[in-house]
Amino acid sequence: MKILIVEDAETLRNELQEFLSNYGYEVEAPDDFQNIMQYAMQEDVHLILLDINLPIYDGYYICREIRKTSEVPIIIVTSRDNEMDELMSINLGADDFIAKPYNTQILLARIENVLKRTYAHQQSSILLYKSLKLDLSNGTISYQHQQEELTKNEIKILHCLMKNKGKIVSRDEMMEYLWSSDLFIDDNTLSVNITRLRKKIEAIGMANPIETRRGLGYILA
Repeated sequence: MKILIVEDAETLRNELQEFLSNYGYEVEAPDDFQNIMQYAMQEDVHLILLDINLPIYDGYYICREIRKTSEVPIIIVTSRDNEMDELMSINLGADDFIAKPYNTQILLARIENVLKRTYAHQQSSILLYKSLKLDLSNGTISYQHQQEELTKNEIKILHCLMKNKGKIVSRDEMMEYLWSSDLFIDDNTLSVNITRLRKKIEAIGMANPIETRRGLGYILA
């Protein structure tokens, strides 16, 4: 899941980025607020942490503009903690409101709750690795608005690697996984499909994330 932090306090922004990254989130934390609404739409983020007191546009304006075209979850994180600020935030379409200073574990729990409510129905069909999205419902991969169709073998191979991201998957384990899904594939066919999958990922603009570990297998780098 990708989270966008819209926070002008550099120290807080960097600390929050590191904290969320440690919990497995992909985090964007820009320091240019001139085109922040367009940035949020282009990055295809899953949740926005939005401060109110910002340069150029305040958080209320940004929330209102994003809601004109997007239902992406927005959590207001601000030092303005009176009831009117919270009420205004919710009325503008924010999904939650957290006052600073906050307990990071409570913030994390609120983020997880919002993501679960919003994306629970998609989790069975969509897998993410960094910004690479595998949509099992239509057999496609996408990256930064570029999309490519995969064959059945390619879908299963990438699915296996994503489920085991960060771990080496041996060729034997990969072939056993494909066999168990009724896909016959021999050693040579596996190599051909890995090569084709790499080319399709590179064709949509992502550098090849599938590393070969000689004598061991494959891993998403």
